[in-house]
Amino acid sequence: MPPTNFNTMPPAQVPPVKKKHVNIWLILSIIAFVLIAILAGLLVWTYQNYMNQKTNVDEKVAVAVSANTATVKKADEARFTEREKEPNREFVGPADYGLVTFFYPKTWSVYIGKDASSGGTYEAYLNPITVPTVTSSQQFATRVTIEQKDYDKVIATYDDLVKKGTLKASGIKVNGVTGTRLDGSFTKDIRGSAVIFKIRDKTLTVQTDADTFMTDFNKLITTIKFNL
Repeated sequence: MPPTNFNTMPPAQVPPVKKKHVNIWLILSIIAFVLIAILAGLLVWTYQNYMNQKTNVDEKVAVAVSANTATVKKADEARFTEREKEPNREFVGPADYGLVTFFYPKTWSVYIGKDASSGGTYEAYLNPITVPTVTSSQQFATRVTIEQKDYDKVIATYDDLVKKGTLKASGIKVNGVTGTRLDGSFTKDIRGSAVIFKIRDKTLTVQTDADTFMTDFNKLITTIKFNL
């Protein structure tokens, strides 16, 4: 019998190479999937952010365009309104009351409240388009009053309002004639300006009852003329 070899070693164990390769590919696949998911999420977020910003920009542009259109329209309407006022018409008062004249917008109407044909006070009212009913609280673009009162006495009727600060008095000179200008609140309903001039033994008052008409009023009073 051949001798027994007690030094014989068992064959070496070979590592499961295939299983290791499978695990690596699985890990790589998972990593790739995660990266793709992250990338897809970033793309979606970027697109949504872009669309939100685009929407905001579009809305801002729309608002800006609308505001600009409204501004342009308002400016055009203002220019049209001013053009419609030209050329001005001439107001002419009674000859025996100083023949007061001035120019006013042609879009205004005139109502003679008292013509002074039999003496007394002369009253005229001017207002855009139509002249409303004359009341103590009604505002007019311009009112004209020629009273058979002394100039100083007419001015004195406003002294209390001037002292209270409700009205501000200042001097004014129109076409070489000196008078008094009053600015502020005449009553709780009437706030505007008035110019007062002496015409012989009478007193002329030209007044606007609202700040809305101040631009036209200031132009109007520069054209006032009358016989001294």
